[in-house]
Amino acid sequence: MTALFVLLAEIALGAMGAAIGAGLAAIGAGMGIGRIGASAMEAIARQPEASGDIRSNMIVSAALIEGVAFFAVIICALVIFVG
Repeated sequence: MTALFVLLAEIALGAMGAAIGAGLAAIGAGMGIGRIGASAMEAIARQPEASGDIRSNMIVSAALIEGVAFFAVIICALVIFVG
């Protein structure tokens, strides 16, 4: 009986850790994209003639951050549902 409770506790802690990890990944991605946007707006304000290059670099950087965050959330979901 005690072994069953230990097993259930381990599963619950794993799921809770995965949920916290997914939340941290989402928060980190939001902060990163916010910083990219703020820096891009400041750079465009300083040098308006380079706005096209700055905007395209901003979009590529934001897409890379979103990809990493999505990967982290998927890994956390796999831990919850498979593990």
